[in-house]
Amino acid sequence: MKQLKRYAIIFILFGLIIFFSILSPYFFTQQNLTNIFVQQSYVIIAAVGLSFVMISGGMDLSIGYQISTVGVTTAALVKWAGLPFPISFVIGITMGTALGAFNGWISVRLKVHTLIVTLGTMTIFQGLSYIISRQSVILNLPPAFKFFGQGYLFGFLPFSVVLMVLSIAIASFILNFTRFGRRIYGVGSNVETARLSGVNVNAVKMIVFSICGFFVALSSIVLFGRSGSASSSTGPGVEFTAMTSAILGGISFTGGEGKMWGLVTGVLILGVLSNGMQLVGLNTYVQYIVKGFVLLLAVAFDLLQKQGLIKVSVRTAEKKAV
Repeated sequence: MKQLKRYAIIFILFGLIIFFSILSPYFFTQQNLTNIFVQQSYVIIAAVGLSFVMISGGMDLSIGYQISTVGVTTAALVKWAGLPFPISFVIGITMGTALGAFNGWISVRLKVHTLIVTLGTMTIFQGLSYIISRQSVILNLPPAFKFFGQGYLFGFLPFSVVLMVLSIAIASFILNFTRFGRRIYGVGSNVETARLSGVNVNAVKMIVFSICGFFVALSSIVLFGRSGSASSSTGPGVEFTAMTSAILGGISFTGGEGKMWGLVTGVLILGVLSNGMQLVGLNTYVQYIVKGFVLLLAVAFDLLQKQGLIKVSVRTAEKKAV
């Protein structure tokens, strides 16, 4: 069952590509496939951050309004305060990291599940974003800001895709080749076992939320740079796309499992679905319905796999006992 889940999403992705290539002659073209990667780059960057929290056994529903808050803050600093973009960028990234750390701190201090905590902070960040933006759209962002979402390296390589690849590489290295990465998986698999092994569980939770905030802030700069303007209504909704992609890609809803390649595949599946449905003429509301069903199926499959693994472990233990 575990092997089925690991490789099934790859076949699903290629199946969708073939399916939409047959339905629309405009789908399987270099321009459209490049557009899919560019359009999904900020989602993947945000999902990379969310994956740290999910693998550790938590959840962050506030990343949509974290994106909104960081984006309008950075834009306001550039346009209204007159600060140079590099300084505004550093402040924005620092702010995003701080918002993530705040989520982790509240969860640790109150000893409340992160799902509940981030549901509350989501509303806080929403209000903060609208206060900062003064409920208005900040237009005509400077070229340096736009470069993150619209720029190209060497004239052909989208800068947003470069940032996406770097984010995936950094996350993969941390999770697969560092002691801290092993601790993240350990906390997600079994908190008590990790604690008894000497892992500072509270510190791990604080750090993974801070890492999440960093990547979400970077995602915000890419998203707002691509649009060329900043609005508080931009960002919300990304959390559900990122969460769906993560679960679809094999990052367990209950923690302790997941790889970056699976996460990227999950995001691309949703990106191909969205792009393909647009090309064949399905409206946005139908897309919402399809994505909702995909999330439900992904969660159901994850839980079924967990139950299956538990049953196998019980049977193995019974045989050893006999």
